[in-house]
Amino acid sequence: MGAPPGYRPSAWVHLLHQLPRADFQLRPVPSGFAPQEQEYQQALLLVAALAGLGLGLSLIFIAVYLIRFCCCRPPEAPGTKSPPPGGGCVTWSCIAALLVGCAGIGIGFYGNSETSDGVSQLSSALLHANHTLSAIDHLVLEMVERLGEAVRTELTTLEEVLTQRTELVAATRGARRQAEAVAQQLQGLAFWRDVPLSPLQVAEDVSFVEEYRWLAYILLLLLELLVCLFTLLGLAKQSKWLVVVMTVMSLLVLILSWGSMGLEAATAVGLSDFCSSPDTYVLNLTQEETGLGSDILSYYFLCNQAVSNPFQQRLTLSQRALANIHSQLQGLEREAVPQFPSAQKPLLSLEETMNVTEGNFHQLVALLHCRGLHKDYGAALRGLCEDALEGLLFLLLFSLLSAGALATALCSLPRAWALFPPSRNPSASCSGSPLSEPLLRARLEPASRRW
Repeated sequence: MGAPPGYRPSAWVHLLHQLPRADFQLRPVPSGFAPQEQEYQQALLLVAALAGLGLGLSLIFIAVYLIRFCCCRPPEAPGTKSPPPGGGCVTWSCIAALLVGCAGIGIGFYGNSETSDGVSQLSSALLHANHTLSAIDHLVLEMVERLGEAVRTELTTLEEVLTQRTELVAATRGARRQAEAVAQQLQGLAFWRDVPLSPLQVAEDVSFVEEYRWLAYILLLLLELLVCLFTLLGLAKQSKWLVVVMTVMSLLVLILSWGSMGLEAATAVGLSDFCSSPDTYVLNLTQEETGLGSDILSYYFLCNQAVSNPFQQRLTLSQRALANIHSQLQGLEREAVPQFPSAQKPLLSLEETMNVTEGNFHQLVALLHCRGLHKDYGAALRGLCEDALEGLLFLLLFSLLSAGALATALCSLPRAWALFPPSRNPSASCSGSPLSEPLLRARLEPASRRW
């Protein structure tokens, strides 16, 4: 099957599509996109479960590290004020991890924007396709109504005026039959009229889901950014309560990061399977949802020389019938108007109707050609399989950096706050600076000497 114009599966699509897949019994699963099959669903759930496994291992590692830190510290000698060795390294490792997390947040904002752009391109393509299909239905309805009105009024009036000339009446009845035949042929061109699937509704549903997805990621990114900034502030101010609160918040964001990573990984793998060969799945799904023939759907989804226009016969017959009506009206104008002046008005009205109908017919021929709808199909694939997939991969990188940075911070923060000097007075506690206590002691010494 031919690829839509401007769309080729990217290297990321090929790479993700080649990854092995297995169900819950660890049996191999084909990488073809089949979301309705249970084995394929289990394979995607297993990909998402890998993030859950990573979360469990991270929590176990953090718990073991902190238990070892709390329970296996050597006892300090009484009156020892020197900090334990490696304290500065612990603090700086925590700061470095938080800075890596901040860099990951920037990547996450970019990935969220790219994903949103791709989904917006998909929605725009669906809306444009809906506009094309609606225009086809509107043009067909307008032409059928015009021809029906011409048959009921002008042609009937001509028959009454030309009653005395049987050959002219026969020509008028021939034009009537031709107009009725054109109307019948045109009604078969509105192929999307009674279809239950609406591209407009699909675009609205996609935009609705994307709006909440985008908002959820924005909130997650802002939450992690606030956690990183306030943790850095707590380390700079040596505020124990702030560091403790941010430690709890870091644990929460760590869980959210691993959860988002599983969702992103499963979505990226499934999307790569779809994008590697989208035509077959889209054609089968559309045929199932709409009930349209495979010849019509293949013409618009493939749009190549191997697939002929399923409406070509109807268009050819309609064009010939319109040409015959024109020639018959011109003959009536030459023969009837000199003898029956009252026939001129309905003939002029008929010619105007036919001119408008022919103009609409040429528009209809252009809209029924596969180029327009196939271009929308290609734009939808590019938005979904290029921008949206690239954004998902950046979001996956953000989640990975975030999980690693927060796990490192959770291991380092308890050791860091253990190095904070104790607060002995309200002034030192409020200032949060270790220099406040020596300065206060220096001010109190001269006063005690005076006494």
